Amino acid sequence: MEKSEMIDHARQVLRDNDRGSYTVPTHGLYPFQWNWDSALSALGFSHHDEARAWTEIATLLAHQWEDGMVPHIIFHQPDDGYFPGPEVWGTGRAVPTTGITQPPVAGFAVRRIHDRARDTALAAEQARALLPGIHAWHQWFYRCRDPQGTGLVALLHPWESGRDNSVDWDDAFSRVPTEGVGAFTRRDTTHANPAHRPTDEQYKRYIWLVQKFRSLGWDNSRLHDASPFQVVDPGFNAILIRSCHDVADLAQRLGMNAIAAESRAMADKGVAALETLWQEEQGQYLCFDRARGTLVDSPSIGGILPVFAPIPQDRVAALVRRIETLAESCEYLVPSHDPSTPEFDGLRYWRGPVWLIVNYMIADGLQRCGHGRMVDRILDDCLRLIETSGFAEYHDPITAEPCGGAHFTWTAAMVIEILNTHKVDA
Repeated sequence: MEKSEMIDHARQVLRDNDRGSYTVPTHGLYPFQWNWDSALSALGFSHHDEARAWTEIATLLAHQWEDGMVPHIIFHQPDDGYFPGPEVWGTGRAVPTTGITQPPVAGFAVRRIHDRARDTALAAEQARALLPGIHAWHQWFYRCRDPQGTGLVALLHPWESGRDNSVDWDDAFSRVPTEGVGAFTRRDTTHANPAHRPTDEQYKRYIWLVQKFRSLGWDNSRLHDASPFQVVDPGFNAILIRSCHDVADLAQRLGMNAIAAESRAMADKGVAALETLWQEEQGQYLCFDRARGTLVDSPSIGGILPVFAPIPQDRVAALVRRIETLAESCEYLVPSHDPSTPEFDGLRYWRGPVWLIVNYMIADGLQRCGHGRMVDRILDDCLRLIETSGFAEYHDPITAEPCGGAHFTWTAAMVIEILNTHKVDA
């Protein structure tokens, strides 16, 4: 497929999933606005419609909670094709939202779109308008998800990670009860192959946590200590750190000095704290089960994603070696879980498949550190997957089988981003 043809196809995906002021990830399976989907999709829009890219992020931030939290789903229009819908969450918002959050990539996206903008006046105006809200969101994380001031924030629900059914969560998630969860009907398995989705048993625990948090009135000053699931994810923290770092740089250039200084301090503390998650034997970072006080021995992509943050060069070099090892057991980089382990499942969501959005973030971090050869390998693999299997939500790293939803917005956005910013074979 020619580069121009691939970009045209990707833009069509964005158009088909565009709802005017926000995009849906894909029709049917995900009929609302998702947090990190929107921020990453804005990168794709920015190459041909900068105003539309800014609108995407502005719509997301317009539904920020008063305490600073930005929810993971905004239910703009009623749609019974998704479970759990707004009636299950019961957050009491004028425009219904969920009560949990997602990886905070918006700070990174705003800086990236601003820095390459052709309409510099619009970019400066939009960045100035958006940075205070993004900064308040970052502060919320460290206030509500790091109450002991460790420099690392915890996830209270697997959905917050964006890696919903990762092997990383198995042990901690097994301690989440299922008692009291009534009968429910999933909608995701009517839109996608059940073999590609989380299990029913996992869904019961997902819903138990939602009901628990709802019983506490979605009071974020109480949820951390009340949750039986408290996991520190190095990948999630790396995204937060990178966004703090990017907000600091951009705010400083825009003369927003207080935001710049506070953001820099949060990023620096986070980078130092990430070192507590390094595991030499695995050659990567590991999750930390805060409830038990132990590292989680699970070699997932969450422990490689810290290259997205400004971590030390020796750690980056070690993670490149880790990716090289993974390449020995798969055809397409980067699998979301080590294919050499018994837990690996190349079709099931975050237990093995390749996701272009994570590949993009890993490649971005490696590019900043001068590892161009590995960047080329990862991004070439992304495009080979698209040529072979189309704009799927995710792909099997061995067979390239398309998985999850089809005609997927952020997959298309990443293709546009890759083809416009990197010299790759296509």
